[in-house]
Order: sequence, then C-alpha cells, then structure tokens
Amino acid sequence: MRCVAPIAVEQSLDNLKLERDAILLYDALAKIEKDGRRADAFRRIAANERRHADIWAEKLTGLGATVPPPGGPRMRVRFIILAARLFGTAAVSELVKALEGDEESAYDAQGGSPEAAAIAADEREHAEIWKRLKRGSEAGPIAAGTARDGVAIAREAASAVEIGQREQWHRSGRSGTLRAIIFGVSDGLVSNLSLVMGVAGAASGSPSFILLAGVAGLLAGAFSMAAGEYISMQSQRELFERQIELERAEMEAMPEEEEAELAASYRAKGFAPDEAARIAHRIFRDPDKALDMLVREELGLDPDELGSPWGAAGGSFVAFAIGAVVPVIPYVLGSGTVALLVSLGLSLVALFGVGAAVSLLTGRGLVFSGVRQLGIGLAAAIVTYLIGSLIGVTAAA
Repeated sequence: MRCVAPIAVEQSLDNLKLERDAILLYDALAKIEKDGRRADAFRRIAANERRHADIWAEKLTGLGATVPPPGGPRMRVRFIILAARLFGTAAVSELVKALEGDEESAYDAQGGSPEAAAIAADEREHAEIWKRLKRGSEAGPIAAGTARDGVAIAREAASAVEIGQREQWHRSGRSGTLRAIIFGVSDGLVSNLSLVMGVAGAASGSPSFILLAGVAGLLAGAFSMAAGEYISMQSQRELFERQIELERAEMEAMPEEEEAELAASYRAKGFAPDEAARIAHRIFRDPDKALDMLVREELGLDPDELGSPWGAAGGSFVAFAIGAVVPVIPYVLGSGTVALLVSLGLSLVALFGVGAAVSLLTGRGLVFSGVRQLGIGLAAAIVTYLIGSLIGVTAAA
C-alpha cells in the first residue's frame, strides 16, 4: 500500500482550493465586464488559473489522494464578485490585487516547491495585468493552457522591473475605497453607540434628549471625519505634487544626472550596466515618460493615484453617518428600556457585520473578525453607559 504524505496532501488541497476560487472569480469578472479588452484579459487569467488547478490535481493524484469535486468560493471571493456586480470590475481592482498578493505570499511560504514558485510568479504577473488595465494599455500576453516551463516563469516574473512594481501594488491596496467605507462605518457605529449609551445612562428618563445627543453626535462626527479626511488628503496631495514638481525641475536642469540616477536604480535591481544605461536612455527620449518613471522609481509614487480630497471627504461623511445612524433609529421610533435594548442589539448586529466585512478584506476568519469588532463596540458601550450612570447619579444628588 502506498504511503501518502499528509502534509503534502493537505497543502495541495489548500492550493487547489485557492486556484478554484480564482477560476470562479475571473470567470465571473469576465461575464460582468462590458469592455471586450478587459473581459478577454480576465478570461486569459482564468485559463491560467485552470492550468494551476490542474497542477495541484495532478499532484494529489500522484500522492495517491482523491481530488475533491469543485465547491463554492470563499466568502472573500463572493464579496468581491458582489462588489464587482454593483460597482464594476474597476472598483474591485485593489481587492483583487490584494487577493493575488495573499496567494503569492502563500506560495512563497511553501519554500522549495517548484510548482509553488512558478505559480507565485504567475500571480505577480496577474497583478501586473491589472496595473496595465488601469493604465489603459494592452494586457499583454499570458499563458492560457500552454506548457510554459515553471522555471522560465519564475525567471521572467523575477525581473528587476517587476519586483519594483510589485511593491507598488502591495502598497496601493491600503487606500481602497471599499476599505475606507467599511472602516468609516465602523467608526460611526462605535463612537455614536458609545455616545448614545453614555447619555442613556445619565438621562434614562429623557428619550428626546438621547435622540438629540445621537443626532448631534452623528452630524458632528460625520463633519469632523469629512473635514479631517479632506485636510489630510489635500495636504498629502500637495506634498506629492510638490515632490513631482521638484523632480521635474531637476530633470529639466540636469537631464544627464537624472538619466544616470535612473540607470543606477536599474543596476541596483540586477541589470547589467550597459543594459541599465540603454533602458534609461530609451526612456529619456520621452520627457513625460521619463518623469513618470523617475517619480515611480525614486519617490515610490504613482502619479495617477494621488487621491481626491473631495471624494475622500464625501466618502468619509457618508460612511460615518451610515454607521452612526444605527443606534439612533430605535429612539426615533420608541423610547425607554425597549428603545435602549433595541439600539444596543441592533448596533451589536451591525458591529458583527462590519467585522465580518473587514475579514473579507484582510483574509482573517469571518467569525474572529466579527466577534472582535463586536467585543470592541460592546466594551465601549458598557464603559460609557456606566460612566453616564455614575454622572447621572452624582448630578441628581
């Protein structure tokens, strides 16, 4: 009887699940997308993911294990597909790139496996395709069912230029719109729930006062969030624009030195000196492209993603208000202990939902993230209610 390595089987099953989820994701994105070029790129990536799934299925067969039938995708993948249906595929680009990054990290962590190394390189290429789609350029060729050698894939994807770009798309996911919305809702929920519970503890017999405090907290918090986000984003944008203008001035005043700096950055990434000099010289034939590359290489900035202050402010206002209105609603419809308990219960359900939504972005367990968020909100509500009660008793005395 053949001896099956349980660790290898378990890892291969996990990898097969990753690839099958990716197939479902990209098949769905291809159906949702109306632009033919983008849809075709998604279909090619899906074909590549099918090739990956076949690799792990063959691995399992070789280990003497049973290949399970395909199942439904993870909640994280379901969430991305739902968001793509509602907002379009461009709106979920950061979420998909973050998912690709997590898969790449999972494969990199598997050490010496040649299959994992080759597929990790493919995941980096998928993220690069998303970047090219965002810039409006052709997605570029990608293997779809071809027998590309895994070592060749790894060498190709490990080129210095791609390594530098890979760090950029890892960073870009931090500013995703959906992330800002979810965390804005969380802030509104926790802060206004705490305010309503604190006031309820101090003035349990005055539902109109609790309602007034809740509405005031909603408006004050939403405007504060919006103003803070606007100032923060505008200041950051002005800083980035200033850095870009300084880079432009340096390029115009000292083009040879700047070209040499760009060549040096390519040498540092592993290019031979003559190759680095040739690439830099070719780029500097177009001043606009040269500036774009200098900004990306030297400053680590994406000139196309400096952020919108008004968009950030509006999104923060709406997101905070959505969360903050939840604990207030029961006091619009009722009063007394019933309104208090309904407000707390409704808020706790919403907190768990927000935590679960966060898990779809972070990759942590849904229950863990939901319970963690619920615990934080509940602790804040209990503390403020007790403090409010203490203040109410003291004031009454």
